[in-house]
Order: sequence, then C-alpha cells, then structure tokens
Amino acid sequence: MAREIERKFLVVSDGWRAGARPVGRLRQGYLTEGSPSLRVRVKDEDRAQLTIKLGQGLTRDEYEYEIPISDGEELLAACEGRLVDKTRHLHDAGEDRAWEIDVYHGPLDGLVTAELELSGEDEPVPDADWLGTELTGDPRWSNAELATKGAPVRLPPKGKDQP
Repeated sequence: MAREIERKFLVVSDGWRAGARPVGRLRQGYLTEGSPSLRVRVKDEDRAQLTIKLGQGLTRDEYEYEIPISDGEELLAACEGRLVDKTRHLHDAGEDRAWEIDVYHGPLDGLVTAELELSGEDEPVPDADWLGTELTGDPRWSNAELATKGAPVRLPPKGKDQP
C-alpha cells in the first residue's frame, strides 16, 4: 500500500504553460461510487491501471496495479456515465517535485486543476500566480465526483486567460 499526500487547486490562468510538458492523455472511469474509489485508467491507448483509493482529504491510501490494455478498455467501456478525459502536464515545483496539471475534455472542458504530491501533511506548497482556490478535501472536486456529477460550479468559457 502507498500512502498518498496530495493537495489540489483550481488553475485560474495559463501561466503554468511556460515550462510545462505534456505527459499523456488519460481516460479514467469509476467502477464504484463513494469510498473506496475503484478506478480504471487508460493512458495514451497503450497502458492501463486499476486503482483503489481509500479515504478523502489530504492523505489517502492508494493501491495501484498495471492491467492488460484490453482489460482496461473493457472496464472503461463499462463505466459509461462515470468517465473523465484529460491531458496531464508536469510543471516543476522545485525540490524534485512536479505539479500534475490536468486539462479536462468533454463535459468538463474548461476545467484545469493542479495537484502536488507531498512527503508530509505540513510540507509547504510553492506559490504560483496561476493557482486559484484550494480544492483539497472538498469531495465535489474529486475525479470520481467530476466523472459522475460534473463540475460543482459553472465553468467559464475558454478565453484569453483560460487554458
């Protein structure tokens, strides 16, 4: 088991794009609702994982397993109505850390979030002018909830300051 300590924020401008690099398209579906979360993820059409997450908030237990891509595609097909499609980018956060910035597609088009894995709950988060409201611990902003219920607020249309 791995313990995941992570903070999540809305991204409010495209300032993150300088220095960021795309790492892949992620399609993920949720086989269960609530906790524990059971997710299947297909990355770039060639890798698949099954993930179980327990708990909510800053620190959660996470179990992650590689599965055959054919199994991943079949499981993803079973998740109709409980899907998230996004492109992930990495942006340097200093001290051998990286922001994972997710640009959502489909029904969540216009949503961009940033997550940072930490080594401890009291570890400081580097400031960035493109970070907005912290979403950590708000279950409405979990990917599982976004997949089943959509964004809890109306997303702004893409414009000059929207990624």
